[in-house]
Amino acid sequence: MKEQDVQYQAGDTMCKGFIAYDETKGKQPVVLVVHEWWGTNEHSRAIARKLAQAGFVGFALDMYGEGKQADNPQTASQMSGEIGKNPALMRTRFNAAREFAAKQSSVDAARVAAVGYCFGGMVALNMARAGENLRGVVSFHGILMTGQPAQAGTVKAKMLVLNGADDPFVPKEQVDGFEKEMKAAGVDYRLVNYPGGKHAFTNPGATERGKKFNLPLEYNADIDKKSWTEAEAFLKRVLA
Repeated sequence: MKEQDVQYQAGDTMCKGFIAYDETKGKQPVVLVVHEWWGTNEHSRAIARKLAQAGFVGFALDMYGEGKQADNPQTASQMSGEIGKNPALMRTRFNAAREFAAKQSSVDAARVAAVGYCFGGMVALNMARAGENLRGVVSFHGILMTGQPAQAGTVKAKMLVLNGADDPFVPKEQVDGFEKEMKAAGVDYRLVNYPGGKHAFTNPGATERGKKFNLPLEYNADIDKKSWTEAEAFLKRVLA
């Protein structure tokens, strides 16, 4: 397994990514990993490694630029908000990573998907809504509401949404609104609700961080495993 820190340009911003892949296998499909609101970190790197072990090129991208990370919720909210309220910037940062990843010798540029976590789930879903040329997107405990709802005939990607049923950041009204939006736009999507799942259920550091900042974050090893099994099967199908 090969892994490497990389730098790539997004407009005037230098971004810091991380790539992992099996160098013995030739060209493979690539899965972009969009980080949580904390920024690109060990969690997104770990996901890139898991993707490489599953037979993909895993590319952990950098939505904030310069590898910026937040060490508190206020900074995380500010940085994620700057991207969230600027759809053009979101697309620029995402597509810069996609284009860089597609040029790598290990990558089959015709087979690209994305997975995202929390803030990153929102980004991945919004890129699909915008009609980006992706085979599929997976959202893990992602924010489902958007200011740019999907339009009929625009979405190319299949969607898999893996949601904690007890996530206070994604109340039932948000889930219902998302499903209504997807059905109206004719999107090929699947939504899985995990009973007992709180926000950030895939991140082993979530519970400790939740206690530190008094946030409703909680890791759940069982749901982490189940949701990864769902995601891996979905990615193998759409990237075949």
